Amino acid sequence: MEQIESLQEFYSRVPQANPLGLSLHNAGAGHFNVFERRSCLNNAPYIRRDFYKVSLIIGKGKLHYADKWIEIDRPALLFSNPVIPYSWEAASDDQEGWFCLFTEAFIHSNEKIGTLQDSPLFKIGGSPIFFVNDEQQQEISVIFKKMISEVSSDYIHKYDLLRNYLHLIIHEAMKLQPALNFEKNTNASSRIAGLFLELLERQFPIDTPEMGLQLKTANHYAENLSVHVNHLNRAVKEVTGKTTTEHISSRIVKEAIALLQHTDWNVAQVAYGLGFEYPAYFNNFFKKQTQRTPKEIRNIAV
Repeated sequence: MEQIESLQEFYSRVPQANPLGLSLHNAGAGHFNVFERRSCLNNAPYIRRDFYKVSLIIGKGKLHYADKWIEIDRPALLFSNPVIPYSWEAASDDQEGWFCLFTEAFIHSNEKIGTLQDSPLFKIGGSPIFFVNDEQQQEISVIFKKMISEVSSDYIHKYDLLRNYLHLIIHEAMKLQPALNFEKNTNASSRIAGLFLELLERQFPIDTPEMGLQLKTANHYAENLSVHVNHLNRAVKEVTGKTTTEHISSRIVKEAIALLQHTDWNVAQVAYGLGFEYPAYFNNFFKKQTQRTPKEIRNIAV
């Protein structure tokens, strides 16, 4: 599994990226920061981050993203999310531009932006790169410069304004065509398998019976990762020794046991929360996987 870098670890690795010493909860419950790319290192490790990042890249290099890579030979916007690992290899000394990073909590305080995982810009399996022309580069640069100015201001509503600036960049990007000329990495199987396992884990915990598990089959995961289900199955089996369905079933059982032992939900609520249409389907599935009924598990002392 890939390493996950927290905000605190990022600032420890790149202290010059936080010259204002902004706290990890500087924007209410969330965090937002923006700075010039020249503040950072020319090469970034291949890891996942637990925050979102929007970058205007002015400089040449190679972006490794999920199981692919792409040559960046002209100005581009990059939208990275906490699910997908990536790395950057600079191919030129001049690395200009800006980037802003922010947490899910920062976004959730603004209903207009909503959940970014549902956005085509941050969607798993989508293209995170959008090449821009000179006019678009100038327009987006102006927005980033306004962000830089605002983040250090004393304006009481500055984070509302910064969300609006972020919203503007998102809308500008949605007018563009994403880059499609990605190349496959040689270790594509391990990265596809890693992405699947990370996406599977992100479906849990189930907070309410009404939520309902959304991704329940290998086909659902393949669609979200933009790969053919046969390719996903081969990669997962090759890397882990287990099938995609075995991993999904095992994780659902693990969550079911936790819900049965640590909540007061009845069996029907547990079934619905885990995406089963009828409690009887859940009972049969659970018995087949564990050789016990849900009620027997519930009665076990924890």
